[in-house]
This record gives sequence, structure tokens and C-alpha cells, in this order.
Amino acid sequence: MNSLKTDDFDFELDESLIAQFPLKDRSSSKLLVVNRENFDLEHKNFKNIVDYIKKDDVLVINDTKVIPARLFGARPGKDEAIEVLLLKKHEDNTWETLVKPGKKMKIGSKVEFGNGKLLGEVVGISEDGERFVKFSYDGIFEEILDELGTMPLPPYIHEKLEERDRYQTVYAKHNGSAAAPTAGLHFTDELLKELQEKGVKIARVTLHVGLGTFRPVKVDNVLEHKMHDEYYEISEESVEVINSAKEKGNRIFAVGTTSVRTLETVYKKFGKLVACKGNTDIFIYPGFEFKVVDCLITNFHLPKSTLIMLVSAFASKEIIMNAYNEATKKKYRFFSFGDAMLIKKEK
Repeated sequence: MNSLKTDDFDFELDESLIAQFPLKDRSSSKLLVVNRENFDLEHKNFKNIVDYIKKDDVLVINDTKVIPARLFGARPGKDEAIEVLLLKKHEDNTWETLVKPGKKMKIGSKVEFGNGKLLGEVVGISEDGERFVKFSYDGIFEEILDELGTMPLPPYIHEKLEERDRYQTVYAKHNGSAAAPTAGLHFTDELLKELQEKGVKIARVTLHVGLGTFRPVKVDNVLEHKMHDEYYEISEESVEVINSAKEKGNRIFAVGTTSVRTLETVYKKFGKLVACKGNTDIFIYPGFEFKVVDCLITNFHLPKSTLIMLVSAFASKEIIMNAYNEATKKKYRFFSFGDAMLIKKEK
């Protein structure tokens, strides 16, 4: 495949369909059930997900935790606000960040937050303009961040989030994401318990969501787009659960594109699933051969994004565009706080 056009993954979306608030009850969102192999669609409620996942199937969840990664500060002696979004932790208190306005923050520029409680200095600039900021502080960084930082909601959400936990999955455990793995936001403890009581196995992976997932595709030819890398981890326990289910012919349900990327990265690298950790810049688009994941629970994604390309690879572009067309007609809610889609295949 030499060419795949970014414009092929475009669609019309009325702005009124972009969800600005999370629903009061996480699992009361709508669920569009899409068959991976044909154009069949079913309109359900997210709670009905239980009916589609059978005993001994595996539900793979990404247990990353969103950090309050957006900081507002100023350069010493200046009034103009500087916004710093933490993307990825490097060694020695240095973070890869997005800074606004970036042009003024050259190497050596300093920024202070919370009346000097936290100080940052730009120590490097990437090809794409990300700033590497080294922080200095007294105390524990996570506690300072908790006090000074705010949740990094996507730019298309214009409303303030009343409860910080609503941009966090109920099973979030490991700090490190600049954005929530949003397909997981629909699950409640009760729903997970119901699935376990039915005999569904739950396996955890961790992928810290960075900018790579959301960066728009700016090239005309999809194949020229470069993903940012993101940190992932998968344990021996999760590998055993998934491999055992695969051997017995049971299905693997990935919650979100981040879970898919973790599993398929590891398989691609080792030719099988093994316990490991590392960084992935895997870019999944039509033509990709999935080796681990059978069914995918996901939200509705932005036009021309790497995420809509991934789901188009998982079913087909025609099936996905047909589903999106139906979702807009039926007024499904889109993006991070929106409704969900189950792309399934039968055993």
C-alpha cells in the first residue's frame, strides 16, 4: 500500500454532537454495536455490553491514570500567562511538554508556578516544537502537581469539569497520562463486577496516553504521518490470562484504542505476547493485521485522526463510515465524554 489519503477519513460532524459534559451515570451512555464483518448495526445502552461478552472471554483495560498535567505560570517578572502541558516524563525531573505561547520559551527560559513553589527551565526543543522542561521544587512532585495542576481536557471541551474523577476511569491506577483512555470512562465498578460474576476475565495493561494519540494528521498521505511514542507495560499475569483465552478460542475485548496499541505492539515486536515494558509509536491504519484483539470497545473519534484510522483498520473504512453516519443521524454524543461503540466479531 503506497498511498492512503487522510481526506478519506473525514466526515461531517455538527458541533452540537460534541459532548461537553460526562453523563451522571457513567454506564448510561448509548452503545452502537457494529459487526466487524458486515454492515449490521444495533442500538443499545452501554449496560448491555454484558450481553455481548461471554464467559471466559477477556476484557483488557488500560489502568493508566491522568495526572493534572496542565500548569499555568509566568516568566519571572512578567505578567503574561504561560501554559505548560506535561506530556511525558523523562529522567532527572525533565518532562516533554507543550508550551503556549511556545515561541517565547527558548532554551534557558524559565517559568514559575504557584508563586515559585514550582520552577521550570526549558532545556531542549524537539523538531516538532515540544519543550523539554526541567523542574525544581521542594517536596514531592506529585503533591505539588495535585495542588497546582488542572485536568488536561481536550480543546473541543469548553466547559469546566466539576469533578476531577469524571475524567478518570474507575480502575485508574498508574500516574502518567496527559489524556484519559476515554472508552474506559463508561465502566462502573458494578458493571465490572457483573462481568466477573458472569465468568469474564479482566486483564490490565498500562499505556500512558500522550500527545501522539491526538496529534492531528497534517500530511495528505497517511503513510507519511509519524506517531509520538508512549510508554506501555504488560504484566506476566495479564499475558497468561490473554494467551490462555486465545488458545481456548475465547475472544479478547480491548477497551479503547490504547489497549489495542499495547497488545498489538508487543505481538508485533516478539511474535507473541510476553510480559514487558517499553515505548510504542505503532501507527495502525487499514491494511494492518490484528493478531491479538477480536473485539473493540471505543468512543467516536475526530475526523481525520489516527484513532478513526485504527478503527477503520479493525473493521473496514466502509463499515466504520457507515456506522458514523448512522451515529450522527441518531444524535449519538461524540468524542471524550460521548457515547460508545462495540465493534464485535462472533466466536
